[in-house]
Amino acid sequence: MSAPRRKTRRIDVGSVAVGGAAPVSVQSMTITKTADVDATLAQIYALAGAGADIVRCTCNRQDAAEGLARIVPRSPVPIVADVHNDHRMALAALEAGVQCLRLNPGNIRNPAHIKAIASEARDRKVPVRIGVNAGSLDSKLYEKYGGKATAEALVESAKIELAYFAEVDFSDVKISVKASNVPLMIDAYRLLADTLEQESPDGVGHPLHLGVTEAGPPPAGLIKGTAGIATLLAEGIGDTIRYSLTADPVEEARAGRQLLEAMGLRERKGLDLIACPSCGRAEIDVIQVAKDAQSALEAEKLPIQVAVMGCVVNGPGEAREADIGIAAGRKRGHLFVKGKVVRVVPEDEMVQALLDEARLLVEEGVEARLAAADGGAAAEAEKDRQELLVAQGSDANASEQRVELIRKVTENAG
Repeated sequence: MSAPRRKTRRIDVGSVAVGGAAPVSVQSMTITKTADVDATLAQIYALAGAGADIVRCTCNRQDAAEGLARIVPRSPVPIVADVHNDHRMALAALEAGVQCLRLNPGNIRNPAHIKAIASEARDRKVPVRIGVNAGSLDSKLYEKYGGKATAEALVESAKIELAYFAEVDFSDVKISVKASNVPLMIDAYRLLADTLEQESPDGVGHPLHLGVTEAGPPPAGLIKGTAGIATLLAEGIGDTIRYSLTADPVEEARAGRQLLEAMGLRERKGLDLIACPSCGRAEIDVIQVAKDAQSALEAEKLPIQVAVMGCVVNGPGEAREADIGIAAGRKRGHLFVKGKVVRVVPEDEMVQALLDEARLLVEEGVEARLAAADGGAAAEAEKDRQELLVAQGSDANASEQRVELIRKVTENAG
């Protein structure tokens, strides 16, 4: 029998609660170049469809930060910026609008830089993950603990970072102490959970992000990741998880979701519906349409992945991994199968058209439904798309304003 889940503080990564009484969430990380906005968004949608609640993107250069400014408004899930050695990239990521930062204490070591990031995150109410890694500990900690990474060294690294944050009154934090060695990872998280509880005035520690780093390719990587993550979850430790596989990150998200379902920590899903965040291009109430579509499709018990997108400019391309979807624009709905527009319908018929096509898709299969596409659908869809681009311009989300702020930050931050 699993132990009761340990109480932790709640933080909010965008729309996803982590810690407290929130369900254990699944995370993964894109492997595209973040500056390649379209490729990164396509991977984010694929990850969301596979079960990821939160997605991390690297922010190692200015062009990556600028990419984030264009990605965040269009992402279906909250975005975490993974910052490497340059503290300016953390500040730039905050300007880009990310919902969380990940900092490695072994990489950014200047106390002034750490506190500058924490102060800015505090003012913007953006949480930070302290991401300790056994492979990149501060050399002083290696020396202190006999030239090797130990559970004590990993926990001390996290505590040092927490102390810097406390100096600027910032505590909106989650913590990871990852290692590629499974027993070390388990020992480090056990020690961290105990330490945080013991040192907290109310006995409630920060939420913990679980993972075995650099676990390798499947199946060995899946076994290592599961051995570490599942052991801790069964002990009541952990609030969010990530598998780190040498593979398509979709496999990470899928494995995380399946593990939580197998352990009874998340409900099993039949219908898998993803929806865009209703950015500046949306011409419909995306939330309401998504609710209507979900209600209609769940009643049918159709085991498919469905996307509801607020605009026709980017929707079909971003959600091309979905089995079927609908995108709105110019008072019409573009019905698509695997990213290919197969029909254009009036806006008030979108949900019914989606339901009808979903039934046929399950009965006949993807290839048959693509072959049955209306002959002029693609041309009509492209016409709507071009008209919308003319009407709204190329920057409906005002991303370029954020890009200018990012450039100022990277030029001026010392």
